[in-house]
Amino acid sequence: MKLLLAVVTLVVLLLTQTRAFADLPEPKAGPQNPNMEAGRKAIDANDYKAAVGHLTKAVQELPNDADAHNMLGYSYRKTGAFDKSMEHYQRALKIDANHRSAHEYLGELYLDLNQMGNAEKQLAALKRACPLLGKCEEYDDLKVAIDKYKEKTK
Repeated sequence: MKLLLAVVTLVVLLLTQTRAFADLPEPKAGPQNPNMEAGRKAIDANDYKAAVGHLTKAVQELPNDADAHNMLGYSYRKTGAFDKSMEHYQRALKIDANHRSAHEYLGELYLDLNQMGNAEKQLAALKRACPLLGKCEEYDDLKVAIDKYKEKTK
């Protein structure tokens, strides 16, 4: 019984550990770009200004990396630079039209800009991009954000 309780406790602890950038894809196997790593750490520490610096260098070094553009867009959004955020989310989606995190965060940016219709378009894009027709964390997160926005604006 004690072993079962210990296992359940461990599972709960593992499942409740979240990151500031929960939908960030796992780093690719092999050596990582140092600016991407530093950008991830800055995001995890909620230091978005530092993240912008590192990730700006990363997108210069890796101009066709959708994750780098998505992370930079996220960091810009968190600093309030919505135009630059939009630019990098759109670039990430140009590189990878099914980039789930970019769709989610672009949808959240549209909510910040009071553009519900465009946010819902990103939700529809996620429904198509998720492996089980809308059954993925990014879809669920954007759906919750949209529902909260709708509730707030009633």
